[in-house]
Amino acid sequence: MPEVINWQEIAGEALPILTRAGCDFADIFIEENHTTRIKIEDSRPDQIIDQGELGAGLRLVRGDATFFASTNEVTSQGLRDAACELIGSTEEQSKADPMILQSQRKPRLAGHSPAALPLAQRLELAMQAERAARGSGPLIRQVTVMLNGFTQRVGIARSDRIWFEDQRVQVMLGVNAVAGQDNIIQTGYESLGGARGWEFFHDQDPGETGMRAGRRAHMLLTAQPAPSGRMTVVLASEAGGTMIHEAIGHSLEGDLIRKGLSPFGDKIGQNVASPLISVVDDATLEGWRGSYGLDDEGSPGERTLLVERGVLLGFMHDMLSARLAGVRPTGNGRRQSYAYGPLPRMSNTMILPGESPPDDIIKSVSRGLYVVRMGGGQVNTVNGDFVFEINEGYIIREGEPAEPVRGATLIGNGQQVLKSIDMVGTDCGLGIGTCGKDEQSVPVADAQPTLRIPKITVGGSGE
Repeated sequence: MPEVINWQEIAGEALPILTRAGCDFADIFIEENHTTRIKIEDSRPDQIIDQGELGAGLRLVRGDATFFASTNEVTSQGLRDAACELIGSTEEQSKADPMILQSQRKPRLAGHSPAALPLAQRLELAMQAERAARGSGPLIRQVTVMLNGFTQRVGIARSDRIWFEDQRVQVMLGVNAVAGQDNIIQTGYESLGGARGWEFFHDQDPGETGMRAGRRAHMLLTAQPAPSGRMTVVLASEAGGTMIHEAIGHSLEGDLIRKGLSPFGDKIGQNVASPLISVVDDATLEGWRGSYGLDDEGSPGERTLLVERGVLLGFMHDMLSARLAGVRPTGNGRRQSYAYGPLPRMSNTMILPGESPPDDIIKSVSRGLYVVRMGGGQVNTVNGDFVFEINEGYIIREGEPAEPVRGATLIGNGQQVLKSIDMVGTDCGLGIGTCGKDEQSVPVADAQPTLRIPKITVGGSGE
């Protein structure tokens, strides 16, 4: 049998090599992960992946400078060698006595491991979504289904002599349906998932996800080109939270604040949004895709109130940005894997529900645009300017959603839009995704109620 390696012990042997080199802070992040992935293309399995990885990331912080190294040799000698290489010395290895680390958190099983479900059952879940998408209408030409599962065990050793362990799971189903008629091709996408294991699908229907993707593709075939100009826009709660994530979320991350790359850096205590708007980042929501018990530095995941009734209260911090700002960490230090250092990142970011019934918000608009699903876009985090695609939208006529449109974009400035919102719904919709930043990707969720923006520029090719 292979030797069982005590992560806590070997991290305690390597960590003193970093601290003796002189630092404000040092840590070792050890990770063992397992990924399962099934891709269905043309009604048959196109890709099946079942693989694992083990590695460690070592970090040393002096002032605002970070030094980082990673290794796949998770052994006593491997970690010591990596620590010596990081500090550029081999002599320190023999001088450093082991550090006794005190356990502060034991691992918890967050759900059933995706790898534990037999392959045949995983294939059937993916095929349910594929069949439903193809059965959504006669014009479906192609369906692609991705079913991913991820299990992660982590150990974190810190220079304050604390040791943390945690276990995490993720599942995600994505369905992309392509519909075509004559020379027109349109795509519908729908996703489902969270920080849970395969038990997630006990009460979630993969077929419904496939059906929605197919119906959206069909709907877009009959949609007319979106009109352009300044108009009232209602964002449905179903739109998820792309607006809040992109238009303000990244600009409230501590590293961008420190680097002067955010328009909100000097606005603590000031009005940055409508008094109807409150924004939180909450890693404690059970089962949400962006949730976790501990971040990747060992700080507990938290519910952080960022904006309260329009007033900016604070930012999202990892340990480095918090120390440099003179505040405490908010549990937002996240990394893609052991091969990357942590950064301040969002978890589940949302606008809190308000007091207006969603139907009343739509009825208040005589003519405008009703956005049901947002797409991708671009945001300038320095000034807040953005351009977002709309994947599903409808013209509002006399207070009712009417004909569907396609090819619409929203063009504006995050701070200006947040200040202008004049109705906030009592509902709350959820969107899930994977957020990219500095070449790292982490799972996130975004949420919002129905929102009314009285005037915003809509881009389109129609009249």
